[in-house]
Amino acid sequence: MAFVKQIQKDEGREIRSIHPTQLVCKYIVAHQNGHRILQLNSYGSDARDVPGKLSQTLQFDESSAAQLYAVLKAEFGFGD
Repeated sequence: MAFVKQIQKDEGREIRSIHPTQLVCKYIVAHQNGHRILQLNSYGSDARDVPGKLSQTLQFDESSAAQLYAVLKAEFGFGD
C-alpha cells in the first residue's frame, strides 16, 4: 500500500513473462485535504487463501495520475 509520487520508466529491465495470476482491480476516488486522490485496489485471486481479500493499493494524486496517463498514451497510443 503506497502513495505514488512519481512514475519513471525502469530502463534496463524487461518483462520476462506475463504473470499467470489474474485478479480484479477496483478504483475509488476521494477528496483529502483539498486534493482528489485515485486509489487502485487489487483483490486476491481465486487461488489465494482468502479470495477477494484486499491485497494491494496504489494511490495517485493529480500529478502522479497525469504521469500515469502520459505513460498510457505513449505506450498504448491512447488519444485525447
